[in-house]
Amino acid sequence: MSVIQAIVMGVLQGLTEFLPISSSGHLVIVPWLLGWPAASLTFDALVHWGTLFAVLIYFRQDVVYYVRAALISLLRRSLDVPGARVAWAIAVGTLPGMVAGMTLESQFERLFHAPRAAAAFLLVTAAILALSEWVGQRTRPLNSVSLVDGLLIGIGQALAITPGISRSGTTIAVGLSRGLERDAAARFSFLLGIPIILGAGLFQLKDVVMATNQHEPLLILGLGFGAALISGYLAIHSLLRYVRRHSLFVFAGYCALFGMAVLILA
Repeated sequence: MSVIQAIVMGVLQGLTEFLPISSSGHLVIVPWLLGWPAASLTFDALVHWGTLFAVLIYFRQDVVYYVRAALISLLRRSLDVPGARVAWAIAVGTLPGMVAGMTLESQFERLFHAPRAAAAFLLVTAAILALSEWVGQRTRPLNSVSLVDGLLIGIGQALAITPGISRSGTTIAVGLSRGLERDAAARFSFLLGIPIILGAGLFQLKDVVMATNQHEPLLILGLGFGAALISGYLAIHSLLRYVRRHSLFVFAGYCALFGMAVLILA
C-alpha cells in the first residue's frame, strides 16, 4: 500500500463511518473502482480504531456523563437519575448489533467482496434516509429517549452489518421516525456507535494477532490511523451542525446516484 492509498483509505473510513453514506459500502466499492488491492487486516484495524478515537474524543464529556449516570442508577436501583435513561437506552440498543455481529457476520462476509451488492444496498440506504424525512414529528429532545427507542434504533444499527447499509444513516433515520429532534437523533446515533465500534475493533485485533503476513510499515499504519481520526472528528462535527437545520435528502440523493452509477459500471 502506498502513502496516497493509506491517506485516501483512512479519510474514506473516517468520513463514511459517521456520514450517513455507509463506510462498509465505500470500502468495498472504492478500492474496486480504483483497482487497489485489499488492505491488510492490520491496516483495517488501525483505521477502525482511528474512528473510535475520533468519536471518543468528540464525545468525551458525554461518555463520562452517561457512564456515571448508569453506575449511579445501578447503585440506587432507579432510572430516576439524570442521564440514566439515555445511558441504558444505549446499552439496550447495543444488543441487536452484538447479536447480529456474532451470529450473522460469516453469512454476510462474502458481500464484502461484492461491489454490486454493496451498490444495491446503497439504494436501500437512500430509501431509508428519504423515508425518515416523511415520518415523525422531530420534537423530542435527547433526554426523552426511552428503552424502546434504544432497542428500535439498535435494530436499525444491526442492519448495517450489510455492506452498503449505513449504520449512522439507519440509526438517525429510526431516531427521526421516533420523533427525536434532528440533533438528538444524530447525537444518539454517534453515542450508540461507540460500543459497537469498540467491539468490532477488538474482534479485528484478535484477527490481526492470529493472522500472518498481514502487516504494513509503521508509516502506512500511522497515516491511515491519523487520517481516519482527523476526518472522523471533522465528519462528526460537520454532520451535527448540518442536521440541526437541514434534511437528509442530500445524503439520500448521493447514495442513490453513487449506487446506480456503480451498478451501471459493474
